[in-house]
Amino acid sequence: MTHTPMRARAEIDLAALRANVRALRARAAGAQLMAVVKSDAYGHGAVRCARAALDAGATWLGTATPDEALALRAAGFDGPLMCWLWTPGGPWREAVEAGIDVSVSGMWALEEVTAAARAAGRVARVQLKADTGLGRNGCQPADWPELVRRALEAPDAVRVTGLWSHFACADEPGHPSIDAQLAVFHEMVEHAEKAGAEPEVRHIANSPATLTLPATHFDLVRTGIAMYGVSPSPELGTPADFGLRPVMTLAASVALVKRVPPGHGVSYGHHYVTPAETNLGLIPVGYADGVPRHASGTGPVLVGGKWRRVAGRVAMDQFVVDLGADAVEPGDEAVLFGPGDRGEPTAEDWARAADTIAYEIVTRIGSRVPRVYVDEEPGSPDS
Repeated sequence: MTHTPMRARAEIDLAALRANVRALRARAAGAQLMAVVKSDAYGHGAVRCARAALDAGATWLGTATPDEALALRAAGFDGPLMCWLWTPGGPWREAVEAGIDVSVSGMWALEEVTAAARAAGRVARVQLKADTGLGRNGCQPADWPELVRRALEAPDAVRVTGLWSHFACADEPGHPSIDAQLAVFHEMVEHAEKAGAEPEVRHIANSPATLTLPATHFDLVRTGIAMYGVSPSPELGTPADFGLRPVMTLAASVALVKRVPPGHGVSYGHHYVTPAETNLGLIPVGYADGVPRHASGTGPVLVGGKWRRVAGRVAMDQFVVDLGADAVEPGDEAVLFGPGDRGEPTAEDWARAADTIAYEIVTRIGSRVPRVYVDEEPGSPDS
């Protein structure tokens, strides 16, 4: 660990991220890889992680929102870039002018992007999304023929660059919806291509499908959480099972250590009361930093070489651990999670403690926690 003197830090291991991208590319050797950097790269920092992923051989970047995609363009990323979560009145013209692939799931979006493209005097790069069974975004099979027809009828404004969909249960091995969705996707792609679509990419594989379902790889795989070294599902395997390493380590400096008598209440509501005379350690991060309040009483922390549990409630800015008789000093390091190979908890351990998934644990770490990048390539503008 780099001991930067600060309240808290999220260390981002870019060497691990690059190695993860290379491992994922090896799993889907016949396909291109889209590095999904939505939500500030799942909390890891979009610009730095995008650069590292591209250095490791990713050829596409993916975001949820147009603003995320436009920010990447503004940061100098000029390669293939896709965004998929649009609302009426969104920045279609800006995206078209920036050469961003925009996802269209319904007629309202096709109409808005067509109008924006004509106003800009440009041809929009449009990827049509099929709802093959997830039931979120995407065009239903019954509406697909019309959407395809209308998109192909406007070659002056729209070029269909991709056909894509998203799995509901790829993280649940053997779930019957996987084969069902794949069959529907084949049918919807076949229809679009027979109608005249000539997509550059067809894609449906997310992280779990990239890792475990080779038949889903098509032309492109979209890797999000796996790129950051987090397993998309404990049922599928640990990160190490897939040759992946967690990229984020969250640590804080112990802010205070004090001796308290037995029967002393700790934090709001006194949900924890000291069973004996003990040392309490104050850890200066809380739910405003993304530490889940649901992990009150259960969240694990490595302090003084031992696992401790959050004693009592997680507050907005701080929580307490019971150190027993151990000698810990203010300024000592408390590691909430990391790769786990130094005995520290992992994001998956926190997910279990908070009854959630590891995706949420890393993504929710807030902007108040500085990101400290380690293992930059020599000569990088960020090193």
